Amino acid sequence: MIKIFTTKERREIDEHTIKNESISSIELMEKAALQCSKWIINNHKRGTIVHIFCGNGNNAGDGLAIARHLANSEFKIFVYLLFPVSSLSKDAKINYDRLINLQNISLKDFYVKVEFPYIGRDDVIIDAIFGSGLNRPIEGWIAEVIDFINQCNAKRIAIDIPSGLRGENFAETTAIFKSDITLTFQFPFLSFLMPETAAYVGEWYVFDIGLSKTHIDELSSSFYMVQEKDIMIKSRKKFAYKNIFGHALIIAGSKGMSGAPILTAKSCMRTGCGLVTIHQPSLFAPLVHLSFPEALVSYDSEPEVISCFPDLDNYSAIAVGPGIGKSVETQRMLKALIEKCKKPMVIDADALNIIALNSDLLSILPENTIITPHYGEFDRLFGKSASSFERLQKQIENAKQNRIIIILKGRYTSIVLPDGKCYFNPTGNAGMATAGSGDVLTGIIASLLALGYAPEQAAIYGVFLHGLAGDIAAERVGQEAMIASDIIKHIGDAINKVKGNAYT
Repeated sequence: MIKIFTTKERREIDEHTIKNESISSIELMEKAALQCSKWIINNHKRGTIVHIFCGNGNNAGDGLAIARHLANSEFKIFVYLLFPVSSLSKDAKINYDRLINLQNISLKDFYVKVEFPYIGRDDVIIDAIFGSGLNRPIEGWIAEVIDFINQCNAKRIAIDIPSGLRGENFAETTAIFKSDITLTFQFPFLSFLMPETAAYVGEWYVFDIGLSKTHIDELSSSFYMVQEKDIMIKSRKKFAYKNIFGHALIIAGSKGMSGAPILTAKSCMRTGCGLVTIHQPSLFAPLVHLSFPEALVSYDSEPEVISCFPDLDNYSAIAVGPGIGKSVETQRMLKALIEKCKKPMVIDADALNIIALNSDLLSILPENTIITPHYGEFDRLFGKSASSFERLQKQIENAKQNRIIIILKGRYTSIVLPDGKCYFNPTGNAGMATAGSGDVLTGIIASLLALGYAPEQAAIYGVFLHGLAGDIAAERVGQEAMIASDIIKHIGDAINKVKGNAYT
């Protein structure tokens, strides 16, 4: 897992590294600038015109060092100083002095109102104005400069963090640099993972600049980014048989929603579950025999809605919600299920909407129950939020209060455990915003629960595999053409891709 630290904690890690790792601040800055310069050189033609806008702090020092490296690699550099040289930080001044006599660099004082430069479509703009230390809104002339830059058609690259953006919250009232690319160091900022900031951060890349690994390992964090190497798939024994791979019960479907249980069951079995039983309204249950003969079927006593559930003792894990509707009979069924269930359980879709209508059900959910809302379902459950940052805090508070695991689905799906720790998932793509994708995730998680993975593993691994299968599907059919069945088809490919991490 990659730990994600607050801006204050990141600064402390920098200081500890400088103090204890025999590296000076200017050397650390040089390493950061070299990493950024290599990326820019590898992704742009020599001779490209690069406009670097610099403030007066260490972010400016990064920009000035990058200017030197790019100039030495045959790029044509224009540096715009938004503050007098006399106000530069110590390390920024060192890097200023290192480049003043270099060719291919034009230094321009830009701290008073002057005419804006011409910036061509094929040029590159680098934002080195303000880093993560900024704690005030950007106003005046610098705000005008950022507004001008944001309207240019050139590629925009931010160093460390886009100027004006905060690391842990979002305030759109201030001027914020709009990046196409953000090059940052050691860890992503929490704000990079929020939908509100996508227009400002763009695509982001993290460079290891050698901050103290020992100190990073020692520090605790509440936020993590999942990596492929964290997904540990159990290996199968030579003489294994289906019964030892669990039996999942899927309670799903109603009139007009008979496909949901089939998607859930197929993804469940594709993830390795030995046996899958679908409990469905009696009128639609025969469809399962035709479309998915591998599944067992449990018939509800009602023809078009789910009103009951079978004996839970026969099952290893329970999934409930996809397509069940919100009928009175189904609401009574869900309440009885929650009260009786002692097996690992994942709750999704209409089951979450029923809980939102009956808020007392939240407090009686069995410990470590997994719920998988999208933003709309989450807001119905816990109330509307002014921002994704506020929604994340609600997610943490409610996971701790109710002792459950909350998966909030999105581009960087967040998984919050009962202890309040939050894990962000990097896999997945916009092609997965399609009907039935959530049903597939529910089936994957149900399978992992039935296979005996701990609930926190089932949640984290399930989200990762779901996204990875979606990424593989996107490579094969494209994001626009992707449907939920394509994700199911590539669950096996996703599992095979992470199998090198297998344990016995």
